[in-house]
Amino acid sequence: MAVGWALRVLTALGLVGSAWVHLVVWQDWARDDDVVGPLFLVNVVAGPVLALAVLAWRGHWLPELAAVAFGLATLGAYVLSLTVGFFGVAEQFRTDEEVWGVVTEAACAVFGAALLARRAPNAPRLLAGGGVGRRP
Repeated sequence: MAVGWALRVLTALGLVGSAWVHLVVWQDWARDDDVVGPLFLVNVVAGPVLALAVLAWRGHWLPELAAVAFGLATLGAYVLSLTVGFFGVAEQFRTDEEVWGVVTEAACAVFGAALLARRAPNAPRLLAGGGVGRRP
């Protein structure tokens, strides 16, 4: 039970952290961009909403899946901005906000996926080191 709660808190912190980073960057420059600016605001709102859902709606897998999707989609958009550009935005991974964005979005994906994995039928044995096919 404590592991599940810790994963929920870490996932929620990743979601809120990503929202905070997007708010800071929106205030810095993204608010002047007609396409990326509104997308950043979606992250600013969606992060805390999903964090509350992950913490409060523990009986269902949907908030966990949404947290993973949020992290992967946001991280994917950032990778595009680093490589080929994302709606005209080209990043270079030089700022603290970019580093924290990657950290928080990876946290959403990794810890959210761990929460989902705990729902699998063999998850308690696998996560406890019992392996597949072993008897306790």
